[in-house]
Amino acid sequence: MVINSNNMNELTTDLKLLHEATLNNLKTSKANNTLRAYKSDFKDFAVFCVKHNLNSLPTEPKIVSLYLTYLSKNSKISTLRRRLVSISMVHKLKGHYLDTKHPIIVENLMGIRRAKGSFQKGKKPILINHLKSIINVINEQNIGDIKKFRDKSIILIGFGGGFRRSELISIDYEDLEFVPEGLKITIKKSKTDQFGEGMIKGLPYFSNENYCPIVNLKKWLEISKIKSGAIFRRFSKGSSLTDKRLTDQSVVLLMKNYLNLAGIENKNFAGHSLRSGFATVAAESGADERSIMAMTGHKTTQMVRRYIREANIFKNNALNKIKI
Repeated sequence: MVINSNNMNELTTDLKLLHEATLNNLKTSKANNTLRAYKSDFKDFAVFCVKHNLNSLPTEPKIVSLYLTYLSKNSKISTLRRRLVSISMVHKLKGHYLDTKHPIIVENLMGIRRAKGSFQKGKKPILINHLKSIINVINEQNIGDIKKFRDKSIILIGFGGGFRRSELISIDYEDLEFVPEGLKITIKKSKTDQFGEGMIKGLPYFSNENYCPIVNLKKWLEISKIKSGAIFRRFSKGSSLTDKRLTDQSVVLLMKNYLNLAGIENKNFAGHSLRSGFATVAAESGADERSIMAMTGHKTTQMVRRYIREANIFKNNALNKIKI
């Protein structure tokens, strides 16, 4: 077969297009939030490398191992593992190979884990007493009903559905279906659903309307007159409702602000606290791990079982059998 210059140019162009398409597929295989996390983590690694005159891209296992040792002084094991994944993924996206299973990395991590221990104290969950305190303090604020019902809906829907904050702020009006039993919410995509298969969460009515997610959400939608698009939106400085979707960080700040106003120390609460709170309270109330996972969307039982263990720490305590 004779390949002339035109054929060669076409082949080169085709390969270039395939290369670009492949890189694009690699990027779109991950959610935007995940990509941002990879870039942020890799930036820290790059700063370390520049400071010590080392190569960050491509790098080698020995350099990564040194970086993990450097991080281990002030970071959790989970942080080290996440940074390792981020460094590896950036290498893949840029077409470089990094052996993250190299003994110098694996054995170093094992040594760090033994030295530090693997126990991690998570952020506090929002429990029923916290939830009621937050809703009560929102009701007491000297702000318009429109803002009160938005904020109460965010907290109550976030807790009632065991939502990740990214899922919560992504809910659109079109994702809601009110039924006699309660509310169905379609989650189009989430952290553990990278391919967008979606799931539906069902929230039943609460007997106490003051703390009912559905009653408060209906009131919010009625006052805000939202009929399409994002249901949780920002207010402008003049307290006018905009069409701009809230950020996931806004949920954290809002929750921490109301905890503070309720006189609750908010330092150890985070965006995950609504989700972990639902799982913990459900476990305390006797819900099994399958029903909890069906609501939260957890793909493995490891984290859910941890919530159940913590919820039952006094209920199934062997010391209760000892009579003194």
